[in-house]
Amino acid sequence: MMKKLLLGTMLLALAMVVPASTMAQVGVSVGIDLPPPIVFQAAPEVVVLPETDDVYVVPDIDVDVFFWSGWWWRPWEGRWYRSRYYDRGWGYYRHVPWFYFDVDPGWRGFYRDRYWHGHPWRYERIHYRHMHDNWRKWHNSRHWRGKRAWNVENYRPRPNKERNHLRNQRRVEYNKRPEVQKHHQLIQEQKKRPRVYKPKGEQQKQPRAQKPRAQQQKQPRAQKPRTQQQRQPRAQKPARQQQRPPQHRQMRQQQRSPQTQKSMGHQGGGGQQ
Repeated sequence: MMKKLLLGTMLLALAMVVPASTMAQVGVSVGIDLPPPIVFQAAPEVVVLPETDDVYVVPDIDVDVFFWSGWWWRPWEGRWYRSRYYDRGWGYYRHVPWFYFDVDPGWRGFYRDRYWHGHPWRYERIHYRHMHDNWRKWHNSRHWRGKRAWNVENYRPRPNKERNHLRNQRRVEYNKRPEVQKHHQLIQEQKKRPRVYKPKGEQQKQPRAQKPRAQQQKQPRAQKPRTQQQRQPRAQKPARQQQRPPQHRQMRQQQRSPQTQKSMGHQGGGGQQ
């Protein structure tokens, strides 16, 4: 009972501190420990690292804390964590962030000597608030990667082919670290462990009672008889009504016969004279 209460309290505290976007990466990895908190007396200052895609680092502490693409990042015991804040809210991140293999492992020595691979490095210490308000604008305008060349005098960035080769080399060296290999071994062991499944009856919800099929289907509409659906054809008049009856033609001939006879009589008399 006490273990369940303690676990519930830890989950509640994690939900209150870690942002929702970070919780999406945390997933169900409740068994992975969180890194110890970093105590800052004041808001930190950062510097931008040369030959990176605008990666900022806190130089005044012993652990690596980076800022990149709106997130704070830190490695710990072969794992990676990120947060929206530099001093709290760390959540487990499953992968190595893309930017890390552009970071030169000897950056602390270069920072201390103010030289970057033999070139004077006149880095600028940037206050947290100033960086937080301008990092996106600087990134879009190539503020550090342009003519400034990260404030390294007479420095020419490496070609892309050389940079890709250097990334692969750093990836190989990173995977050889003992803490990283230990974490990978732990992940493989977790994958091999058999998963505990609940009984099938508890996982699946009880199906809802379905109505009989006859009630689910709609009743077909009653169709009217075919004789009522079709229109009745119009009654046509008999063909004889369209022609004049023979009696009517006889009457017309009788009315015309006197005139015809008279005209014939005139024609005959003229012939006799």
